Amino acid sequence: MLFDKQTYIERRRLLKERIGSGIILLMGNNDSPANYPSNVYRFRQDSSFLYFFGLHREGLAGVIDVDNNQEYLVGDDIDIEDIVWFGSVDSVADMAAECGVAKTLPMKGLSDFIKKAKASGQRIHFLPPYRHDTMIQLMDMLGIHPSQQREAASLELIKAVVDQRAVKSAGEIEEIERACAIGYKMHTTAQKMCRPGVTEQEIAGVISGIASSKGCMVSFPPIVTQHGEIMHGYPSPRPLEAGRLFLCDAGAETNENYSSDNTRTMPVSGTFTQRQKELYDIVKECHDYALTLAAPGVKWWDVHFGVCRLMTERLKELGLMKGDTDEAVRAGAHAMFMPHGLGHMMGMDVHDMEGLGQTYVGFDDEVRPNLEQFGTNCLRCGRRLQEGFVMTDEPGIYFIPALIDDWRSTGHCAEFLNFDLLETYKDFGGIRIEDDILITKDGCRFLGKERIPY
Repeated sequence: MLFDKQTYIERRRLLKERIGSGIILLMGNNDSPANYPSNVYRFRQDSSFLYFFGLHREGLAGVIDVDNNQEYLVGDDIDIEDIVWFGSVDSVADMAAECGVAKTLPMKGLSDFIKKAKASGQRIHFLPPYRHDTMIQLMDMLGIHPSQQREAASLELIKAVVDQRAVKSAGEIEEIERACAIGYKMHTTAQKMCRPGVTEQEIAGVISGIASSKGCMVSFPPIVTQHGEIMHGYPSPRPLEAGRLFLCDAGAETNENYSSDNTRTMPVSGTFTQRQKELYDIVKECHDYALTLAAPGVKWWDVHFGVCRLMTERLKELGLMKGDTDEAVRAGAHAMFMPHGLGHMMGMDVHDMEGLGQTYVGFDDEVRPNLEQFGTNCLRCGRRLQEGFVMTDEPGIYFIPALIDDWRSTGHCAEFLNFDLLETYKDFGGIRIEDDILITKDGCRFLGKERIPY
């Protein structure tokens, strides 16, 4: 467990206070077979279960009876067959005591417990499931088909969990900075390996191995590519080529599942061309500008669009955009170059709590997502920032040939874009610079004791 018992007791107390009544059911994860039952992927605990109970073992669940102020750890003790293969582990009762839970239930008793509570009129609060074995368990207990479970999940529980997990404690920040330290080694290694002839897969394999060598894992499959214009350009066997740009978006996840997420873009030849340098400097300026805007009370929506206006101004200076800057941004013309949001919340999940629903994580009653406009519909956060939020700051400029062709053929935003000049950039690729920032009392600061060069 990362924190002391009292931390988890207090987290559950606050959750009970927020929910007010009913049963809170927090499902842990089970092992996930790769190709047959005993050959499994590396185990990854459910983040919300881990946040409230702190336990990494598979096959567990947590039940909080708010009405009767009772808490249960649900799970089965391992038998001698398991001990032979995997060694002894703590009993369920010992794990319960470790996280401050007084009662236990065997897993086979969970369904009866939930059905009895439901029959007595207690509401069952559960979070949206994302693994199919959990969906089947919920269907058996609640009679809700998997296709309807996301809609049936408790909105009160979702919002309560988001509110608690969004603001990071000092201990959580320390753990994120451990992930950042590993991420630093990953990225500086990728920078040293970046040269003609080295393959994308070789670099991805080496930096993933750095995460594994620290006993942890990558926080997401590394994006290691010469095709930076592809948002999720996973590594291929192709060797790096002189004159191209190389983009590396990667992060580490600690043993306690806190994440880092950084991106660097570099010239394979070691020196930018004039055209590459011009655009790289714009992305760098936008990245640094976001740091001057982000602070408690400021809407991330305004930080994002402040960066978009600066980017538009600079692209106008290069002749790639034209017209009134505010009108261009309102029309979404800048999304030709940056079709994603400026950043996302980060913590125990690299896209923190995205499984609970991005609408609830990144937005609130004051700031609602705009799902109708290309680019803006990918904005993962718009809400007012609070001290203790961890955000990524990741502007980028991309030249996506299919998007250029599509907008040109339809005349979309033609009054703001120079399509003739855009045609000459179709082989450019893309540039992104990304860092992790903590919202502090007076503004923000970088996370990680060593800065990755950029």
